[in-house]
Amino acid sequence: MTTSTARVATEHASRYLQQLCKHWSHRFTVEFDPNTGRIAFGDGQHVDLSATEAALVLQVSDDAGDGLERLQDVVAKHLQRFAFREDLIINWTRSDDA
Repeated sequence: MTTSTARVATEHASRYLQQLCKHWSHRFTVEFDPNTGRIAFGDGQHVDLSATEAALVLQVSDDAGDGLERLQDVVAKHLQRFAFREDLIINWTRSDDA
């Protein structure tokens, strides 16, 4: 499994977490509360989200590893769309599990 994590500084982390989860809940299996969430995109891909007072932490995972960059891009673009009033910085750090 390949994962990538981004810690996005924002005071609106819980709001964005819930918006992302609600947005995808009509197409995918989604579980969330104000502080944590998981979106299962299928085909071994999912995103885990957690909100603190100062940041939204995103962790995208791909069992095969070949779709990770696309998943990062999709999640980041949706977050930026919801957070259009902020200039969010989203830097991903990748890790490959053996």
